[in-house]
Amino acid sequence: LPSYLHKLLRYRTPRQSWASSEMYFLQCVLVRPDRCQGLEMDAATENEEGVPYFFKGHFLFKGFHGKPEVANETFPELDEYHHLGHVDAAFLMHYEDEPTHHDRIFLFLDNKVFAYYQHKLESGYPKNISEVFPGVPDHLDAAVECPSPQCAIDSVLFFKGKDVYHYIPQNKTVHKEDFTLNCTSTFRFMEHFYCFRGHKFSKFNPRTGEVNGKYPKEARGYFMKCSKFGADSDHLERERCSRVHLDAITSDDAGNIYAFRGHHYIREFENDTLTSGTIESAFKELHSDVDAVFSYNNHLYMIKDKQLYVYKVGEPHTLLAGYPKTVKEELGIEGPIDAAFVCQDDHIAHIVKGRDIYDVDLSVTPRVATNKRPIAVFKKVDSAMCGPDGVKVIVGSHFYKFASPMLFVASRAMPQPHKVSRDLFGCDH
Repeated sequence: LPSYLHKLLRYRTPRQSWASSEMYFLQCVLVRPDRCQGLEMDAATENEEGVPYFFKGHFLFKGFHGKPEVANETFPELDEYHHLGHVDAAFLMHYEDEPTHHDRIFLFLDNKVFAYYQHKLESGYPKNISEVFPGVPDHLDAAVECPSPQCAIDSVLFFKGKDVYHYIPQNKTVHKEDFTLNCTSTFRFMEHFYCFRGHKFSKFNPRTGEVNGKYPKEARGYFMKCSKFGADSDHLERERCSRVHLDAITSDDAGNIYAFRGHHYIREFENDTLTSGTIESAFKELHSDVDAVFSYNNHLYMIKDKQLYVYKVGEPHTLLAGYPKTVKEELGIEGPIDAAFVCQDDHIAHIVKGRDIYDVDLSVTPRVATNKRPIAVFKKVDSAMCGPDGVKVIVGSHFYKFASPMLFVASRAMPQPHKVSRDLFGCDH
């Protein structure tokens, strides 16, 4: 049965339909891979909007969590060449001095290369790899862009076995080197370079191939939203250095920061000491996957789906009697919501839902969400918090500072991004 389904996936075109609802069920449920089971990805890249793409067989994972989709839903032309295998390698070329290739996603299958611009296949593609990238071999293992000054000149690194081909788009020259990495996929993210093999990864120097630090590490702890893997993993180090976005973040009245991601949370004390644990160990009624959290009057207001839990800050954190209650009942707005924050010495909860923000006066009852206004600079907010230095808005793996909630809402220009892992939690890699 799996072999039969594999053939169906490979040989149908986007315009073909499944013969029955039962076969559609099989396609959707039985054959879709689970990245949290420890997959060896075939290729990885970011798209033009900075969304990570991970390819596995005929499937595509978008971002660091969520289920896969059939790759030909995004790249329909891949399925029209039945003799080609899965995606061997992928990268986004972002070199403005290469106008014919700038902001193109390149996908490599066997001896062919596909070039996509703004989600559409470029005219004349697919082409032979040798035609577009002379000197680069077929049947690649991985590829990654390497801009200057990370490489001496804007380059692309192509991996095949232990051989690495440094390709210079500017003059179409290539020279081969011997790295000891032997990557099955490569990924450039947050200005660092990662070599994946199986479900492990190593950070490497793109000029020399050297790996420094405690590698390889578990990809499911850093690049995927999965629960803890392996009793020997460094729980705190993994959580503070993860590239997966935070689900929620806040600081209490004492200045301690609580950050939540999946099944785990990080607590940063006012003296910069960090601890980490499972959400269930500290907030047993929640278990995991918090949507938003804010601190008010020495209590943590934690929102999960349409429910609001209120915990008294302390050791242990104690759920107040009568909770959880509905978000609608407590805050006057339908859940779920995306983010929430309260500034120090204030009683207004700022609630982010979609691309709008609302104000809820916590000092009165019944509480009502009022003053709805649009957020101009972000399409989506993952989490936010307010402290003495203003508002921190977290989107993906970066956060952005605003001096006040009013400036956050009124801003029309994107402020300087800061890395969550490095600038918030002090991760050095």
